[in-house]
Amino acid sequence: MQLTRKIALDTFYVGSSDRRLELFENIYPIERGVSYNSYLVMDEKTVLLDTVDHSVSRQFLENVRYVLDGRKLDYLIVNHVEPDHCATIDSIIREYPECRIVGNAKTLQFISQFFSFDVASKSETVKEGDVLSSGKHSFTFVLAPMVHWPEVMVTYDTLTKVLFSADAFGTFGALSGNLFADEVEFEKEWLDDARRYYLNIVGKYGVQVMNVLKKASDIDISMICPLHGPIWRKDLGWFIDKYKTWASYEAEEEGVVIVYSSIYGNTEQAVNYLALRLSDLGVRNIHMYDASKTDCSYLLSECFRYPKAVFASVTYNLELFPKMESLLLDLKAHLYQKRKVAIVECGTWALQSGKKMTEILKSMKNIEIVNEKAVSILSSAKGDVLKELDALAEALAE
Repeated sequence: MQLTRKIALDTFYVGSSDRRLELFENIYPIERGVSYNSYLVMDEKTVLLDTVDHSVSRQFLENVRYVLDGRKLDYLIVNHVEPDHCATIDSIIREYPECRIVGNAKTLQFISQFFSFDVASKSETVKEGDVLSSGKHSFTFVLAPMVHWPEVMVTYDTLTKVLFSADAFGTFGALSGNLFADEVEFEKEWLDDARRYYLNIVGKYGVQVMNVLKKASDIDISMICPLHGPIWRKDLGWFIDKYKTWASYEAEEEGVVIVYSSIYGNTEQAVNYLALRLSDLGVRNIHMYDASKTDCSYLLSECFRYPKAVFASVTYNLELFPKMESLLLDLKAHLYQKRKVAIVECGTWALQSGKKMTEILKSMKNIEIVNEKAVSILSSAKGDVLKELDALAEALAE
């Protein structure tokens, strides 16, 4: 059974969704699954833009066969060679042996590393600004290295003004018939997954993303077709502005995120007290997370979302609690910056977590620690410690 949809002049969606996959890249939880998008343009020459993951290859191939309706496939444009988008290249080449693979030099190198067929004899190399004509449609190639692999490029159809954006502007979540962002409650139902997708997958490469956004600003774009998630044909500026905020490492909205690691509840009790004091001082959008319960990908996304954060951890085996250490190191790896943070430590016989958290946070760029000396809790918060938490709330509320 074919599951396709026409999305623009001569342009068809031929991708599919996987709702069974639990971990994207075997690390990020995806409760709503994920889509693998592919597009087919039916012109004088037929052009397929990217393929899909093995998990949905059967449906993908049925979709391609249906849209081609007996015609041969002339070109396969490969914007990104990560296996969730290139896994079925060999299947396409076996079924359509006359197809020419179009990609930049790095693209074709990576394809030859993944597959054993003679890539060189079946490919055409393109550079920045090169144009491929299929008849009415002309495809211009724009290199986008490190968004988020070095070979990535995006493809612009000058006839329909469609930008095939590779992993840029993608999001977690399977598609359910509604292929377009304006057909769903995107801000309510998809934005959190879009933010988490960007910050965890692409977020480290903010400078490179800004470079691509600068290139895109000179192009008249009517539609953005990413490799994951809904297609954009309305309110493109709103989503592009989100990308500009994320890529520049600016906070998206006001608020405070509190992340804690607690074994027997004493650290948790202390940050609950701190949250109440913050609320008394008029602070809104206070979000609290247990680092042992909430996956790190969600915590990272929330830490980037807000301008202020509190990291509170118990000492564990004379070290920082492992879940908190993992979060802070992940934040560092994703270039966490331009934030105000506070540190709270807890322990009974050897307080060390504050020192460890301070070391990691000070190694990051543009991080202001509002309390140079961590609030130290011996076993449980009481007496003068409560006064210190009051003062910390005031410092965060300023």
